[in-house]
Amino acid sequence: MQNSGIDVIFQGKNFQRLIFEGLLITIEIAFISIIIGSILGIIIGLSRTTKSKVVLFINRVYLEAFRIIPTLVWLFIFYFGVTTALNINISGELVSIIVFSLWGAAEMGDIVRGALESLPKHQIESGKALGLNYFQLYMYVLIPQAIRRMIPGTINLATRMIKTTSLVVLIGVIDVVKIGQQIIETSRFEYPTASFWIYSFIFFLYFIICYPLSKISKTLEIKWNN
Repeated sequence: MQNSGIDVIFQGKNFQRLIFEGLLITIEIAFISIIIGSILGIIIGLSRTTKSKVVLFINRVYLEAFRIIPTLVWLFIFYFGVTTALNINISGELVSIIVFSLWGAAEMGDIVRGALESLPKHQIESGKALGLNYFQLYMYVLIPQAIRRMIPGTINLATRMIKTTSLVVLIGVIDVVKIGQQIIETSRFEYPTASFWIYSFIFFLYFIICYPLSKISKTLEIKWNN
């Protein structure tokens, strides 16, 4: 008689593979991308407050490119297109980090710009009246106030980036989804409902990572708006 049920998750080393191989790769890609994307995004966001039309145009093209073109297409462009054109060999993990960092930077830049532009204009005028230069104005007046407005959006962006990492399986990265597919393929005869239980478990893993972040973001947004 064929087996079926949740036992497929705990058969052999399936559980360890899902957690310590697949999930760790997913978290690693997401964490590194969030850090790099946040740093680049802050720089981009600050540059978007300039009055230079050239800088604003470049930023707008960059932002719209990552908003209009799906992340999956960018993964394919870098993994298949750029590597072939430049005749270089880049691992799927590195390509994933590059693409998600660039995407995160574009979105983070918009968050930073919005937070800075939402500050009352008299803050800038008061800083200038005190004799603060451009650097001091941002460092001591604008950025400290903008941080509170940036954090909810930044946490929400981090949640989106974690969830979107599931796309990396399509360029051969052995993440939690790929490990799940491998387990399903090797267990489908012994466990006819393996796909249901494995994907449900993967759903649970993403949920326990993203849901707390989502709640924190909403709580901070409500608290600071009040």
